[in-house]
Amino acid sequence: MESFGRISRFISSAVVLVVLLVVTASVFYLRAGITTRAAKPTTLVSHTIRLHPHYKLAGNIPTSGGALFSCQSVSASIRCYAPRQMRKAYDIEALLDAGLNGAGRTIVIIDAYQSPTISHDLNAFDRVFGLRTPTLNIISPDGLTPFDPKNPVQVGWSGEITLDVEWAHAIAPDATIDLVLAKSNADVDILSATRYAVNNNLGDVISQSFGEAEACAGQNLLTQEHQLFQQATAQGITLIASSGDMGAAQPTCDGSSVMLAASTPASDPLVTAVGGTYLNASAVWGTYHGEAAWRDGFGASGGGFSSIYARPSYQKGMFTSSQRGLPDVAYDGDVNSGVLVVWSSSGVGQNLLFIFGGTSAGSPQWAGITAIADQYFGTRLGSLNPAIYHAGRHNYAACFHDITAGSNTFDGIGGYTTRQGWDPVTGWGTPIANALVPFL
Repeated sequence: MESFGRISRFISSAVVLVVLLVVTASVFYLRAGITTRAAKPTTLVSHTIRLHPHYKLAGNIPTSGGALFSCQSVSASIRCYAPRQMRKAYDIEALLDAGLNGAGRTIVIIDAYQSPTISHDLNAFDRVFGLRTPTLNIISPDGLTPFDPKNPVQVGWSGEITLDVEWAHAIAPDATIDLVLAKSNADVDILSATRYAVNNNLGDVISQSFGEAEACAGQNLLTQEHQLFQQATAQGITLIASSGDMGAAQPTCDGSSVMLAASTPASDPLVTAVGGTYLNASAVWGTYHGEAAWRDGFGASGGGFSSIYARPSYQKGMFTSSQRGLPDVAYDGDVNSGVLVVWSSSGVGQNLLFIFGGTSAGSPQWAGITAIADQYFGTRLGSLNPAIYHAGRHNYAACFHDITAGSNTFDGIGGYTTRQGWDPVTGWGTPIANALVPFL
């Protein structure tokens, strides 16, 4: 019998730490993004990026491969998907069958703190679902914080790490994974870890399954972040981030309420922002039946318009706002149609399978698709957005599932409604990967 624990994830920000840095930049906002010029030294205020996972316990790891869980039954009211079903639903399996599996490519995953069981859990995940064990490099450039199993913040991040690693691997099984861990969930520490990954040119694509309201990150941090993203893009690195799990809202900077806001780093024009859907696919085979925007008691697809970044050229003529719109694309994100994850650092017990959801499930899987695309072309693709919007304008029906049901109004904050084509709830929609990858 399936047992239940609450799993949903959304991201909140609270002021807990002030770090003094000398920053010689001020921001000027242009239609193409931001640029900088010299200014007086200013104080950089750091916020924490907190994860509050909502999860469902699916059960113990089966003793034999191929076993199904109650959430995979055709009669299940709450669905869950294993790698086989997810690959089939989004037409990724056809690429794998053609030998496109991410070989020779590296996915960088940025997270905070650590999961002491990640290597064990990844190996168990591979045994359960019949996958090859990848090369996993765990890198902590500013030091690895000892894991405290009684600290719910650290436990939450351990779940995020596990989701990110296992599902990037599930989509691109032969790609190397570099897990780069910040010493804490302070946004300056996460930026430091990202800077290390970029400066050392660790991989081809960077997945960022976290975010905070743009106002909470602050002007100076956003300036540094954007400069780093410019460097990454110049090196051919693709940047991907989840768009948030509270619809059109984000937590206020003191964490006491919510406000209409876009999530950073997803809102940066150089980043591909990934929203969330409820996926309806065959429980056993993964045959695609349809999707709607994710919005329920667990959360809703993050989306809206930036208050910082002007509308980039690739979004010209798409909407009336003069600001950057997000997300760019979407992926299955509802816990009620979530993905199975082996997670032994939850505090509940070892060798257990959980159902995870949230837009953070989409970011690492889009990173896997990107690794496959890099392998297909034999080179790094860099920023995906110009190519994604070109595909949306010129080969839409072949490359994307258009999501036209649902909205992202959530927690009293009025949001947006889906429509044909791009919208600020699910972007262009979810991938039909076998057609999209060659079109990129």
